[in-house]
Amino acid sequence: MIRVMITDDHLIVREGLRLILETADDIEVVGEATDGAICLELVPALKPDVILMDLQMPRMDGITAIDHLRRDHPNTAIVILTTYNEDDLMVRGLQAGARGYLLKDSSRESLLDTIHAAARGETLLKPEILARVLAPQSAPKPAPSTQAASTLTERELEVLQLAAKGERNKEMAYKLGITERTVKAHLQSIYQKFGVDSRAAAVAVAAGMGLLE
Repeated sequence: MIRVMITDDHLIVREGLRLILETADDIEVVGEATDGAICLELVPALKPDVILMDLQMPRMDGITAIDHLRRDHPNTAIVILTTYNEDDLMVRGLQAGARGYLLKDSSRESLLDTIHAAARGETLLKPEILARVLAPQSAPKPAPSTQAASTLTERELEVLQLAAKGERNKEMAYKLGITERTVKAHLQSIYQKFGVDSRAAAVAVAAGMGLLE
């Protein structure tokens, strides 16, 4: 069973998500929180595998909560709950360590697929949504990012581009003619060069540098 916790200050959102998730045989909603601070208080006892995290909440926002969770509970996957008008916040959330994101009007299938992927340590990133989210990131980039991009190998860039399309390790290995172990090694190298610890964060950084055209 995948243990899921919902963190959102809107009751109707929490109730809607719970109703949908309760229809899945392999997902259990273990708790709810109305802001980031309450979420942090409940996590040690509830031990969720995946947290659905709103970004704009009173007392403690989602970005701050993600920072704390990545430091204190690194094995807990975080999926951002967002709307189209929160593009900048979403990028910050991905860079802070969230493994993925969901639009609040997502379909049941997208919701379940994203939770399953996050629980596996993977991320489903739809290209058309990623393009809209990261469109504002066209401003000049700082030198450190440019230098990091220049150290990527051709194969690492191919892996990044496939990751941005939501491909899983097995699928990337098949398409590139390499083993899953090699795919994982390339991803770890990319994380180190970008200074991130998740696929979603790496894709966010790469898109911000214009590497995913």
